[in-house]
Amino acid sequence: MNNTLSPQQKNILSRQHWVFDMDGTLTVGVHDFSMMRDELGLAPDAAILETVQAMPPAQAAPLWDKINAMEYHFASLAQPMPGAAELLERLHNRGAKLGILTRNVMPVALETLKACHLDGFFDVCDILDRDSCTPKPHPAGINFLLQQWQADTDDSVMVGDYLFDLEAGKAANVATVHINTAAQHLWPEMTDWGINNLQQLIGN
Repeated sequence: MNNTLSPQQKNILSRQHWVFDMDGTLTVGVHDFSMMRDELGLAPDAAILETVQAMPPAQAAPLWDKINAMEYHFASLAQPMPGAAELLERLHNRGAKLGILTRNVMPVALETLKACHLDGFFDVCDILDRDSCTPKPHPAGINFLLQQWQADTDDSVMVGDYLFDLEAGKAANVATVHINTAAQHLWPEMTDWGINNLQQLIGN
């Protein structure tokens, strides 16, 4: 293992239970959230899912249709993040448990993973969408996977590119890894390890 890593980073790399966000983490981020908010008629800083969820059902229904259509569109553009396949293969080969926690719906998540040729690394039961549990930043999805795996929190990691991923990880008491390809790690209080690329998680 790389000797330039800190003891905390080496500890994270040794863990055997890994939960990944998908868009912007295992895949190159293509979602245009500003455009999505405009299309939905939401405020520029609105949390999309939570805002629509809070609406009366009759008002929300057509917006959910729009959200799903936009997510399918972005799924068709999905490309794997550099290093994603190598990292997942390395973890898989050493027997690590791998899960996905996404705010997408399941068909979109499966289509995205398939388009990126990453679907073979995950059992469907280890992929949680926004309908499987309370969405991030709530820790329910991480807690569910750890219970399913009979995993300890000190042997588990949450990897994501956004604050919600890190907040969920912290609330679940697992290690948090923030990937930002522009090296802008904006939430240090929520981040145990800020990385610029997935190759940094590939041990020697």
